[in-house]
Amino acid sequence: MKDFVDAHIELWAGELDHLDRDVEGITVRLQVLTRYLDRRREAVLAAYGLQSWEFKTLHMLRRGGTPYRATPGELARQLGMSAAALTNRIDALVRRGYVERTQDRDDRRKVVATLTPAGRELWERGIGDIQRVEEELIHHLSAGDRTRLDDLLRSLVLVTEKDS
Repeated sequence: MKDFVDAHIELWAGELDHLDRDVEGITVRLQVLTRYLDRRREAVLAAYGLQSWEFKTLHMLRRGGTPYRATPGELARQLGMSAAALTNRIDALVRRGYVERTQDRDDRRKVVATLTPAGRELWERGIGDIQRVEEELIHHLSAGDRTRLDDLLRSLVLVTEKDS
């Protein structure tokens, strides 16, 4: 069975003599799947009135485990952004009731951001729906194919980790 990427490869193979059809097919299909999942995740978040950056911030707080808190500096590092930009994000989430800002128990000079019960509940509903979107796509493959694909993709990710 052919997909639209096959037509893309045929077009470019006629223009580029050195085109590696396998490389082009794999990389374009990975891009197509990434865009598909991004669109579906964005739709899930939109249904909850969330933007991607809001969910990522809640996600980082939840990922830290109980008591679901982190300093703005820790969150900024995890999200790869400046502390100043993160402060604006936290402010917005505080206004929405998903995060609260408190002083650190051990060092009152430090501020910590803590996931509120409302923020945790919203994150849990959102992540559940995102997992269903991912499962709907991946479960089109047999269990054996899923395992093989996971192993192959791991091999490629390990190559990128060496370059990081």
